[in-house]
Amino acid sequence: MDWYEKLSKYFPIEEMKSKEHMELLLKEKGDVYHKDEGPYHVLMYAEFDTFIFIDYVYVSAKSRGQGIGHKLIEKLKQRNKPIILEVEPIDYEDSDTEKRLHFYKREGFTHAQAIGYNRRSLATNEENAMEILYWSPNNESEEIIFEKMKKMYESIHTYKDEEIYGQAYQPVDEVLTFDVHRDSEDILAGLEKDQVK
Repeated sequence: MDWYEKLSKYFPIEEMKSKEHMELLLKEKGDVYHKDEGPYHVLMYAEFDTFIFIDYVYVSAKSRGQGIGHKLIEKLKQRNKPIILEVEPIDYEDSDTEKRLHFYKREGFTHAQAIGYNRRSLATNEENAMEILYWSPNNESEEIIFEKMKKMYESIHTYKDEEIYGQAYQPVDEVLTFDVHRDSEDILAGLEKDQVK
């Protein structure tokens, strides 16, 4: 199974970029967009001057619990820049969503509650609401994280979208919103007591 198959088996279709899109990013934006691949993991990320965006992390089921995910995150943390990623809200029918949140909480990530993120999938044409998590070495504010997310969206998610998909993703201002009064609970807060042993 190649790296793209591993990712597309693990991530829902509405969250996946096409293989063509990812290969173009690796080829044409190779100074920013990177693939870190091993026998049991695939990590796709974009490293900008002032932050890192994790696009996809896959660790094979048979090697979970061996610290691979932790080592991958630690390697990125050593760059001493904020690390940002998108996660699905908990879906109680999919235990992996909760496990993922537990993992990021253990790694010291914070839920950016003021940032709204809602994007229509070009694959399914359905609205896809995600939450933003971030790790920050210098206590960057959510507003700074929001500005970094906008930059990432425009340079990575929508890169050559019309050429690749035949249609464009929504403009960044339709997808990302910043509102300190946004009605959002901290998705990491209630995890401890519910943790499945």
